[in-house]
Parts: sequence; structure tokens; C-alpha cells
Amino acid sequence: MLKVVIADDEARVCSLIQMLIDWDELDMTLCGTAGNGIEALELVKTQHPDILITDIRMPGCHGLELIERAKQVSPHLEIVIISGYAHFEYAQSAIRHGVGDYLLKPINKQELMSTLRKLAQRCRTRASLGSEVERLRRSSREDQQQLHARLVQDLLSGVEGSLTPARLREEYRLDTQPGLWRFALLGMDFDPGQMSGASVTMIEEKAEKLFRTELGNACWAVLSHFSGGQGGLLLGFAPEREKEVRRSLRLALSQLEAQRAMFGGVEFSMGLSRPQTQPDALPGAAQEAHMLLMERLTEGTGRLLETLPPPSALSQGRLLADYRQAVGAHLSQMTPEGLAAANDLLEREAMAAPHARGAELFALVREAGRAFLERPEVSDREAQQAAFDGLIAHTGSATKLFMALRAMTQAQLAAMLEQQRAGETRPIRQARAYVQQHYSEPITLESVCEAVGFSPSYFSALFKRETGENFVRYLTRVRIDRAKELLQQTNLSVSEVCSRVGYNDLKHFTQTFKKETSLSPAQYRRLYG
Repeated sequence: MLKVVIADDEARVCSLIQMLIDWDELDMTLCGTAGNGIEALELVKTQHPDILITDIRMPGCHGLELIERAKQVSPHLEIVIISGYAHFEYAQSAIRHGVGDYLLKPINKQELMSTLRKLAQRCRTRASLGSEVERLRRSSREDQQQLHARLVQDLLSGVEGSLTPARLREEYRLDTQPGLWRFALLGMDFDPGQMSGASVTMIEEKAEKLFRTELGNACWAVLSHFSGGQGGLLLGFAPEREKEVRRSLRLALSQLEAQRAMFGGVEFSMGLSRPQTQPDALPGAAQEAHMLLMERLTEGTGRLLETLPPPSALSQGRLLADYRQAVGAHLSQMTPEGLAAANDLLEREAMAAPHARGAELFALVREAGRAFLERPEVSDREAQQAAFDGLIAHTGSATKLFMALRAMTQAQLAAMLEQQRAGETRPIRQARAYVQQHYSEPITLESVCEAVGFSPSYFSALFKRETGENFVRYLTRVRIDRAKELLQQTNLSVSEVCSRVGYNDLKHFTQTFKKETSLSPAQYRRLYG
């Protein structure tokens, strides 16, 4: 039997909570009540409860202090906080401290019981409670839920082969019914630096529960998978319930938006695919929902998005080529003002394109960021790229997308300048300048050393120490970067590009280009030209 402590400075609230809980159904017992934080902490120390239900503001020991100190005494203690609308900022802080859930006053019995059931399940799972029969029963149910969640995940990442009713039944344990299917994708926008993983998980759990509750009566199937700040919902329903389904989605989304302050300013949006009648259309529906969710970048957050704009006139390839060229010029001169002008021009031209879609703007900013981070001057590229991708994935407007690009590129440029001031020596700068001017010629280490006045052995060691890569590797990167620009911006044949960047052997050039970019020169031109 699980033990519970209730803490509130109002005795009537303690009594109300005690009366609302069906103790026998939950297999719980009340082991004490407290009128202030000090008493509550003492009960945690002496009674070792499994669950603490506490007001967020109490005399003697502030609610946040109580939570922190109680967790120190009992790390596995599950905590439910009680909050009024006036105390949102305190509840938000408590979420960061790892509380299990929160309840808004006035307390609702159904919500209280549902919360306690969830926390009881966590406690019992952790303690390995329950009979073998219950474990097997739970395992079977959880296996089915995991398969259903995997279906949603597979639809978003791409399912190979056709989805037939038989395949759904055999592979995902989903029995279909005649009717309609729709795929909905919920997006959460926030600053990853200000939101812990535990907080995101808690918000995902509440959102998933909310949508399942609202859609339960309208749909015969509600399959869900929430992870990484977004949630997919596969909905099966009778045709006559279509309006009810849309109404339920809007209602759930509105409820999430109403609690934004509690969640720390998270913004919610949802893309909803068109109705489909056959399972084999579901992968396309999932991708449509993803494209629709991206429209929040131009339409605004807090919306249920159902209509894609007409085809766009955005010339992504040209804008990226111009941006690469501008960034290359300004980085070689290390000018923050020039880099800012390049970023401003990219945003201005992208936003001026008629009917620019959110997905296109996102892809443009992502590729522009990658183009910048591919520069030889950037260190720790993979980590920087992952951080940038994570940031823009939860950005809810096109303006903020370009702001993120500006911030990242300026921060990187500042780091480059600092690195240059701290460590780059004059001979290395001369060697780089020599390579930039003569990369199309048959450069050798000896010829560069002659130009800068150093012996090959000393220069080679110095170059590696100051730049982090050997000279041959640097020369290769410069030549391949120039080859990329020529493939994007000119109609020169691959063999002409080969010779212009200093290679005499077309086969060797092709192999080197593919090793650096994972694409052949012809494939690169088709993709980015």
C-alpha cells in the first residue's frame, strides 16, 4: 500500500483533498497532513511517503524549498503541487525541480485521481510491485501501446512498402475499421537552453493525455507518439465524426495554449492532414502534417494548420549560392559588418519571395547554417551543427529562424577572431593567403614553405598545431569548397571544374569530392545548382 502526505496551510483544503481521493481504489493510505512546509518535511523524514501533495506557497518553508529538501531526503518521492492561477511562476519553477505533476485550484476529483493513478504506477514499477499475472497483463498492454507508438514514429520517419490492413494487424497489432484516417502533428516551440529534458517530457505527457481524452469519444483509434518536443497522432474515425474530431483537436490545442505561462512560455501548433480512406495513404498524410506544421513559421503559432499555400517562387539554390559566396568573402576578411549584411540580404530576399512556404524557409536557414559551419575556419563542426539544428527545430517564426542564423554565425565569427588573435601566427596567415591565390596551380608543401620562408618540417608542425589539420587536408578543403561554388554558379563541365581547382586527374578529383561531400560532382550540381 502506498503512503501519501498532504500539505496545505488551509486545513479545509487538506480535508477536501482527503475526501476527493478514493483511497481503496488506489490502494493508498494517508500517513499524515501538514499545515506548513516544516511539518511536511518532518513527515517526509519520519513517514517515508511515496507521494507528497503540497501547496506551492506555504508558511515556514516555501513550497520550492520544500520540494528541493524533500527530494534530498527521498529522491524517489513523487510530488504533486497545487497551484492557483496567480502562482503560475512558482508552479513553473517547481516543474524544473522535477515534480511529477501539478493541479490547478479548484481541485477537480477526476484530474486528481488520474494524476495519482499515474504516480502510483511509477511507484509500483520502480518497486517491482504487483503479481506475475498483473505484470504479464500490463506487459501485453504496454507491448501493444509501444507497437502503436512505433507505427506513428515509422509514419513520420518513412515506412517501406505498402501499409495494408493485414500488415497493420500483423506488424502493429492494429485492427482497422471502415472510415477515415487523419494524421496530426503537434509542435512545441521553446528555447532549448531554458527548458530541461525533464520539463519537456512532463509537458509531452500532459499534452498526450489531453489529446487522448478529448479525442476518445470521437475516434475508434487514437495512436500517439510524443518525443523530442513534438507529438504525432494517428486518428481513425467514422466519416460522420469528422467535424467532432476537428473540434476536439482545436479544443485540446486551445487548452494547451491557455496554460502556456505554466509551461514556461512554450508555444503550441498543430498540422492536420487531409482525410484518407486507405491505410497505404498514411505515410503521405504524416508528411503532409509535417509540412503543414512548418507553416506556423509564416502563419503564426497556436493554430490548427490544414491548408498548404500555393507553389512558391523561392529560389533556394540561388540564395544559398549567393550566401556561400558572400560568407566566404567576409570570413576571409573577418568582418562582422559584412557577415551581418549577408545574413540580412538572405532574409530579405527569402521573405520577399511570393508564397514562401514555412518548410522552404526552414530548409533554407538550415542549409545556410550548414554552409557556414562547413567553412575550414569553424572548429567542432558536428557539435555546432547539432546545437543549431536543435535550436531552429523549436523556433516558431521565420523571423526567429533568421535571428538564430545571425546569432550563430556572429558567435562563430567572434570565436574565429579570438582564435586568430590568440593563436594564429603570421606565417600561417601567409600560407593560407598563398593557397587562396594559387589553389588552381600545382601547389606543394615545398612551394608554400619557399613562399613563407620556413623549412617544410617546421612549417608542417606549426601549421598542424595552429589550425588543427595538416597542410594537405587544408589545401583539399579549399579546392573542394571552390569546386562547390563553380558547380553551383557556372555551367562549366566537371572536367573544367577539375582543372580550375588544381586537379589534373578527373578520377582523383571525383573521388576526393565524393569523400568530402558524400556526393559526386554531378549529383552535387543537380541538388544545389
